Amino acid sequence: MNAIKFYIMPKSATSGSDALLDVVCQIIARHYDQGERVFVLAGDQAQAEALDERLWQFEPQAFVAHNLVGEGPRGGAPVELGWELGQGRRQTLIHLQANVAANHQQYQQVIDFVPADDAGKEQARERYKVYRRLGVMPQTEPFQI
Repeated sequence: MNAIKFYIMPKSATSGSDALLDVVCQIIARHYDQGERVFVLAGDQAQAEALDERLWQFEPQAFVAHNLVGEGPRGGAPVELGWELGQGRRQTLIHLQANVAANHQQYQQVIDFVPADDAGKEQARERYKVYRRLGVMPQTEPFQI
């Protein structure tokens, strides 16, 4: 059974906001720095491309090797960004979609988010309930820099 963690976002990090994308990039970098192979399941292609662009803006000493699905080296970089289900050949899924990923069990851990806005909170509650029904007890913690 995989581990599920929900990060409770600060007030500025509402669904689809730049602040939420900034937090997601920080979390991607944390997992990359720990040597994990990460798949980021963005809400849509535009969000995946926005994350890609943000990651390229990191300072050289904080570089995160990443690519959009279908780009980059064979097998992908350590961090792969997509908007459709990944192959599950990575340790960590960073999840940004409204519904639980159908293949979430293929990952050792799933990172999810509770945005600050009411609609985002409600979607996160529904995902939390789905995980519970599947027998997984998600952890929650406030995001801290």
